[in-house]
Amino acid sequence: MHDTYTNPLCARYAGKQMQKLFSDDTKFTTWRRLWIALAESERELGLPITQEQIDELKAHVDDIDYEFAAAREHEVRHDVMAHVLTYGEKCPSARGIIHLGATSCYVGDNTDILLMREGLKLVRGMLVNVLSALADFAEQHKALPTLAYTHFQAAQPTTMGKRATLWMQDLLMDLEQLNFQLEHLRLLGCKGTTGTGASFLALFDGDAGKVVELEKKICQKMDMPGAYPVSGQTYSRKVDYQVLQALSGVAQSAAKFSNDIRLLSHLKVVDEPFEAGQIGSSAMAYKRNPMRSERIASLARYVMCDLQNTAITAATQWFERTLDDSANRRISIPEAFLAVDGILNLYLNIIRGMTVYPKMAAKLLNDELPFMATENILMYCVKEKGGDRQTLHEAIRQHSVAAAKEVKLNGKPNDLFDRILADPVFGLTKEELEAVSDPMKFTGMALQQTETFLREQVRPVLEQYADCLGQEAVVSV
Repeated sequence: MHDTYTNPLCARYAGKQMQKLFSDDTKFTTWRRLWIALAESERELGLPITQEQIDELKAHVDDIDYEFAAAREHEVRHDVMAHVLTYGEKCPSARGIIHLGATSCYVGDNTDILLMREGLKLVRGMLVNVLSALADFAEQHKALPTLAYTHFQAAQPTTMGKRATLWMQDLLMDLEQLNFQLEHLRLLGCKGTTGTGASFLALFDGDAGKVVELEKKICQKMDMPGAYPVSGQTYSRKVDYQVLQALSGVAQSAAKFSNDIRLLSHLKVVDEPFEAGQIGSSAMAYKRNPMRSERIASLARYVMCDLQNTAITAATQWFERTLDDSANRRISIPEAFLAVDGILNLYLNIIRGMTVYPKMAAKLLNDELPFMATENILMYCVKEKGGDRQTLHEAIRQHSVAAAKEVKLNGKPNDLFDRILADPVFGLTKEELEAVSDPMKFTGMALQQTETFLREQVRPVLEQYADCLGQEAVVSV
């Protein structure tokens, strides 16, 4: 095990379900189920295939002799034919009807579609769990004021819950794309060597209706809504691009979240989960590096770049078929799913275990709030205290300049409020100033927006996918 390369996506990041989905067992048993669907449908349409042959094929779906298959592939240099021979070895009476009329892409491409469909469902399940955890987080912190940033410069305050709605909105958009791809995925079907169905037309003695019916039957047996109406030997490789676009979208959203968490960690407003024995740095024992968020960013970058594999593959196909897609697709498609599975597992782990530090959020907010509150103070002193607007404006200007100078030149705390309280022109008590400068008064509709968003956008989705909830998020290393 330790003297050969092992894919880190399996060894370190992706969950067991996604690994099993793209395993040899799932791939080759799906090939066999497709061969059974083909043989059953051909028999139902009148070809001389017996029920005994079908039963024999069904009896040997799972017992794959991988050593025999590897030896045959070494001889014939063709993976599909190697497995035809391997299946035939287990099913001697059915050997002659396995793969009847089909080309390699019948099992290869149809299996890829079926695996991508199940992969998208697994991704959707994880994504919904992340949305649920984010909804809980937003509900808990919907009224916690925190400093908002534009250009990573202090801007108007928001709430921690409102910030989480931005992460959720991205994921809801990703969910729409996942569902769109799931709704529009179709099988290649059984269209033969160049997509004309010529071999099947010959099998059915020129009966075009039976060729059409054959494809419909196979789609039904594989629980798919249909096949793409036209193809070459393969389905259009744009399908792979569109599916990976949806995965790339998830990666983009997760990367944005991870960047925010890394910045908030730097500001000491949040900490991602950190186990008792975890080491943050081999040199600096005090450190708590946000390694989970960094790992999300790293894997997300891989997925976003991997999308270009499918774009180039789709663009460089020749006429009805070329084989320069095969080796690339064996890597690019499974690895995109495995990486996104790892990304969402990390996302879920972080949001469920993240620690928020309200006092640190308040400190950062209070460092900037005095300047933001000056207009409210001005209006209050004019309206409630009968002050002169121009005199008050000039006093605020002078105190603001002096306070900012002390902060920037001497590194002192922002004492603008103290200066205003000490100036009799304002006539303010400490209680009055605290009321006027209550941070929640500067968060606009953040609280209402969060509650409305959760009620109208998120909760209905969580109810729709309630059967997906409750998944665990375990970080292996």
